[in-house]
Amino acid sequence: MQDNAIASPAPFLARIAAMIYESLLVTAVVFVASFIIIPVVGEMHASWQRHLFQGYILGILFAYFSAFWLRSGQTLAMKTWRIRLVQANGDTLTFKQAVLRFFLALLGLLLAGAGFWWALVDRDRQFLHDRLAGTRLVRVPRKA
Repeated sequence: MQDNAIASPAPFLARIAAMIYESLLVTAVVFVASFIIIPVVGEMHASWQRHLFQGYILGILFAYFSAFWLRSGQTLAMKTWRIRLVQANGDTLTFKQAVLRFFLALLGLLLAGAGFWWALVDRDRQFLHDRLAGTRLVRVPRKA
């Protein structure tokens, strides 16, 4: 168990601010990834081309988030807002938890953000995908 186990939960507004910043970074990642695949797939008139493109972008997003979560528990936006993603006991995430959290968060986002709105009624102010995946967002203390 790491020292993160006793860390305080990340404030709700800091998590929202990190998500807004993350959306800007993810937009740039998707933009660059699109330049790579569009010349390969073509104009995307056929449905198989659109599905291939969507699957590719989903894979790029999963690679982006899971690489950061598994390595340090923080994306660039999370580092900026001093937030770290850990297991409920404070340890670093497992690959299984990263997969589960990513797809549950995506599902919650597709359902009008229901997984995120859940934090407003949750006793610990956790997002639904964190509750279900056994993860939590904690505040990283300032360095002295």
